[in-house]
Amino acid sequence: MAQSWSLIVGVIGILFYFYHNKSQQSVEESMVLNGTYDYIIVGAGSAGCVLANRLSEDLTSTVLIVEAGGSEEENEVMHIPALPGLLQNTKQDWAFRTVPQKKSCQGLKDQRSAWPRGKVLGGSSSINFMHYIRGSRHDFDGWAKEGCEGWSYKDVLPYFIKSEDNQISRLKDSAYHGTGGPLVVSDGVSSPINDKVYRRGMEELGYKTVDCNGESQTGFCFGQETVKNGERWSTAKAFLRPAMNRPNLHVSTNSHVTKILIEKEKAVGIWLVKDNVKYTVKARKEVILSAGAVNSPQILMLSGIGPKEHLSSLKIPVKVDLPVGNNLEDHLMLFMIFRDNTSSGFNPSDWADLQYKLFRSGPFGKVHLEASAFFGEGRKVPPYFQVLFYTIQARTEYAREFQGMYNYNPQIIEGMANFYKSILEKDEGMFVTCNGLLHPKSRGTIRLQSADPFDPPLIDPNYLDHPDDVKDFLKGLKEMLRLANTTAFRSVGASPSDPYKEYYPPCNSLPYPSDEYLTCRLRHYVYTIYHPTSTCKMGKDGDDTAVVDLQLRVKGISNLRVVDASVMRHVTSGNTNAPTIMIAEKASDLIRGIDSVKDIRKKTELL
Repeated sequence: MAQSWSLIVGVIGILFYFYHNKSQQSVEESMVLNGTYDYIIVGAGSAGCVLANRLSEDLTSTVLIVEAGGSEEENEVMHIPALPGLLQNTKQDWAFRTVPQKKSCQGLKDQRSAWPRGKVLGGSSSINFMHYIRGSRHDFDGWAKEGCEGWSYKDVLPYFIKSEDNQISRLKDSAYHGTGGPLVVSDGVSSPINDKVYRRGMEELGYKTVDCNGESQTGFCFGQETVKNGERWSTAKAFLRPAMNRPNLHVSTNSHVTKILIEKEKAVGIWLVKDNVKYTVKARKEVILSAGAVNSPQILMLSGIGPKEHLSSLKIPVKVDLPVGNNLEDHLMLFMIFRDNTSSGFNPSDWADLQYKLFRSGPFGKVHLEASAFFGEGRKVPPYFQVLFYTIQARTEYAREFQGMYNYNPQIIEGMANFYKSILEKDEGMFVTCNGLLHPKSRGTIRLQSADPFDPPLIDPNYLDHPDDVKDFLKGLKEMLRLANTTAFRSVGASPSDPYKEYYPPCNSLPYPSDEYLTCRLRHYVYTIYHPTSTCKMGKDGDDTAVVDLQLRVKGISNLRVVDASVMRHVTSGNTNAPTIMIAEKASDLIRGIDSVKDIRKKTELL
């Protein structure tokens, strides 16, 4: 009887899901392309969806947004906040791999890190972990000091506020946050140990509890996540879907852009392939690349815009010699696992599954990446290290899932599965810290594998190449271990003594937690935290490292811009989705020649 009831409830939940989303499906699938548009946006990701919404607000301008992937409605898991890891290596993921790394990733298969990027409406905002972090005010002031006038913190803050519909009660009176914008930001707290352990432990070390998207970032920050009513709130849902019925906006999915059409140093359109048919689409005003930090430089180079020597080696005619694909920055993370004898973490159950299907509530409606700690040297500099607290329970299947997610060497998977099994046999809980260096000095590259637009690019993040990166990472890890030694952490059985003897060969043979051991862990088991930036970075006139100017226009080619994370001067302090959305908001004003945030700016000038 119970099984029959579960089946009935499950069917009702599934029917509700499809009814709920029926009206939003297939709008883009039946789109007939025009020959010409005013604006063509390449990439319907975190930035592209924002641009499509804002540019099409002007009903006198026609807008086409082109996405290589399909609809975000094709994968039900995409809407469930608790399951972002299951989206990697799916049809909605480009599923890139780096080239073999020389000084890192030694415990990964072929020494290559997995590099998931969203290939779907919403881009990486449709597959990410939904943690909303804007970055430090010092990041943007640093951009301005390097010549990026108009991109200081006081310049960009109004655009963060414009986007936001903050629904967190403790922040309702904050001048740093907005309400009524398209992007819902909700409370990420999901378990009692967030306050009992994470916050109290940080306070024992002298760190204050802060709004890390407010006045100061350094300290402990309760999680803020892009989730609305128990569903992922990607830029596809927040910005693109509400604009899809506008007559001047067309959305073309499963459309792979192969090249930008350039005539007399002017971008005039694109070439794309859809359903194995080649199309040429012209742009009256601008072509805007929003394909992300990997694909935007790839498309530029395929179009003859990039390093002359590299393009010439592939027999691609050079239009403009620019440092496209250089200056790649990314955040690395290292997992640490700690005991939690309260078993507070997310542990999927049949009831939780039914609760979510029926009501979009319960554990599946939260990300469980419920807090961040930012370690720093005070309020006058950006933090140097981020710890993300991920409150989940051990499951033996994690070993197999992690093999696909992080490209672990298959030879260690059995040992990892036994490690998780040992936690379960002791009937104990756990939580995970994702530890990341915020401002690495190593720089990588994006290069073409060939002149074939369907060949994946060569991604070389050059992780841990600069010796200071290991030194600074060790500094952050030691601070994390100090945190693990607090009374708050010990109250749930956590400690800095590695109680679970995490299975990470060959490092387990070294004394824990010596510098030698931690360095071994770094060299073998760090991987991307999904924040690549700066491969088409902005800069003032005369800056030989810059690809775009301060209005994000590609140097040497008119009517062509890049608007996405690739234009960041440097990677920001924390997760990069929020600042990418901000960049698109500001770029929309630059393109349209308007100031949509003048009223907000009056309220934020003194913040």
